[in-house]
Amino acid sequence: MPGVLVDPVFGAVRLLRLKRSADFRRVQGGGRKFRATHLLVLAVRASAGQSRAGLTVSRKVGGAVVRNRVKRWLREAMRALPAPAGWDLVLVAFPSAATAGLSVLRAELADVFTRIAR
Repeated sequence: MPGVLVDPVFGAVRLLRLKRSADFRRVQGGGRKFRATHLLVLAVRASAGQSRAGLTVSRKVGGAVVRNRVKRWLREAMRALPAPAGWDLVLVAFPSAATAGLSVLRAELADVFTRIAR
């Protein structure tokens, strides 16, 4: 599955993530925007062949507990869906994502991924 890495020590599935602020700035500055009800997904072609994703959940979404819950939902939704190959993605959660739930975010992400793949 593109954008997914199996950890050799734990055997767990881990997402390939954007970590450096320069990568976030590159995607946010020159990426294509795909809007959903609770999310904004910015996408730019990856320099490497694998897809990577980064999350942005601001304090507008809620307190630390709420933000972490939304991040867990988004990471789980990314694990469940095949990411479009060859893209660096930044997922930006809107404040309404705090009440959306995992199933809604997964459905929105699936819709956005099909739009990116076209």
